Amino acid sequence: MEEMRIDTGMKEYRVNGGGVLRFNPSDPNVYSRFLEAAEAVRRIEEKMGEEAEQAAGDGRKALALLCRADREAKAELERVFGPENDLDALLGGVNLMAVCANGERVVTNLFAAIGPVIEEGAEAFLQAKAAKAVAEAQARRAARQAPEE
Repeated sequence: MEEMRIDTGMKEYRVNGGGVLRFNPSDPNVYSRFLEAAEAVRRIEEKMGEEAEQAAGDGRKALALLCRADREAKAELERVFGPENDLDALLGGVNLMAVCANGERVVTNLFAAIGPVIEEGAEAFLQAKAAKAVAEAQARRAARQAPEE
């Protein structure tokens, strides 16, 4: 069987010297899913906060809430980047709801790190689209101005 290689714009990003995140940062589908995931994760955190009040004083319930929120958030992010990006393996099993040295949750730091890459990719997509439109317009103009034979 012959193999066909198609450039899909995939890039690789090593995370904390460990796992590798693979995705095309200029893919508008990734950008759209990323925005949706940010909202979904916000809702997951909000729900976790509400339920944590009810679980106050019950360590097992609190732990279960954190684990469920972690699974749900990772599922959202795997939907963004594809199933080949196992967020649990990528982050060494760290719970996305864990608090980091900077006082933010891991998921917040993750969005802060990935967001600019995706925004830059989306901008590159838009610039390429605009450049193509300009080139096509120039070609049409040149065709109209060309002397008829």
